Amino acid sequence: MNSNTPVVDLRSDTVTRPTAAMREAMAAAPLGDDVFGDDPSVNALQDKIAALLGFEAALFVPTGTQSNLCGVLSHCQRGDEYIVGQMAHCYRWEGGGAAVFGSVQPQPIAHQPDGTLALADIEEAIKPDDPHFARSRLLALENTLGGKLLPMAYVEQATALAKSKGLARHLDGARLFNAAVAQAAGAGVVEAQASTSPGSVRAVFAQARRIAQCFDSVSVCFSKGLGAPVGSALCGSRDYIARARRIRKMAGGAMRQAGMLAAAASYALDHHVERMAQDHALARRLAEGLAGIDGVLVEAPHTNMVFVDLAGPARAKSQGLIQNLAAQGVLATGLYRLRFATHLDVDEAGIDRAIAAVRRHFLG
Repeated sequence: MNSNTPVVDLRSDTVTRPTAAMREAMAAAPLGDDVFGDDPSVNALQDKIAALLGFEAALFVPTGTQSNLCGVLSHCQRGDEYIVGQMAHCYRWEGGGAAVFGSVQPQPIAHQPDGTLALADIEEAIKPDDPHFARSRLLALENTLGGKLLPMAYVEQATALAKSKGLARHLDGARLFNAAVAQAAGAGVVEAQASTSPGSVRAVFAQARRIAQCFDSVSVCFSKGLGAPVGSALCGSRDYIARARRIRKMAGGAMRQAGMLAAAASYALDHHVERMAQDHALARRLAEGLAGIDGVLVEAPHTNMVFVDLAGPARAKSQGLIQNLAAQGVLATGLYRLRFATHLDVDEAGIDRAIAAVRRHFLG
């Protein structure tokens, strides 16, 4: 690879760099001390995201992992359990935090092919009120899950079931706005190439709120598709967020002059939401470009994630794939499946380079 050729980093949508305009917003942010609750930029962000999603309050935290940890522990006590999918991030990829730090037992159940948890499986997992069992307190869902958009009708049914059984409902909405953009596109109100029209932006926000209002709490990441360098928010009732604030302090997440980070997140909400439609279009471009290679099985993307399984002749040639791509300036991950994530630092030319690199590896 020529040293002047830019790297196409498709490992994750967390790898983005702040834009010049975002950096300006960060530099200009008024600051205070968020531990004392007087950082104006943090307070403005918390008010903005809470109002946008229809909640009373929100809490700015450093990471999505900490947001989910505060979220689960604010619903559950020691000896309680939360029902969650086997591949949910807050269960599988966050170090078992709820169990380690809160003595809250996860009850994982298998996903259906579309990423949902079968309603019958959720109901069966709810324990009777008996001292032999942990107390079932919470249903945790994730949207998007591995890039998949959970159908809105399903979200409504699953959360209604949980509520009817006395369970609280938490959404890991790390990529909630990807879900909202995809849902708005499905409703025919957002084009694949973002129009930047006020009406279209409002439609995406309306879909985000529609999803969020099925839950008692929602975690949202600003450092993924929204392109901010750091930060997530946990949204809920005032009493719930007050409990979460105490847990954030214990977990070491209370920051001081955090307004610069909050300003980046606020800028992202104002400028980077609707443009996610471009990321989704690039994911489709990548998936289409990889189609037709013998043994390369491409899952049609819902949003900005492209997953690839290898079989037959492609699997036989898989050794060294990640390293070969990297040598050509294309970065991807293969922790359990080959994954490519599009984001605001990737363009059509980068996607075409990635397609060409993969095809060269398998086709020579």
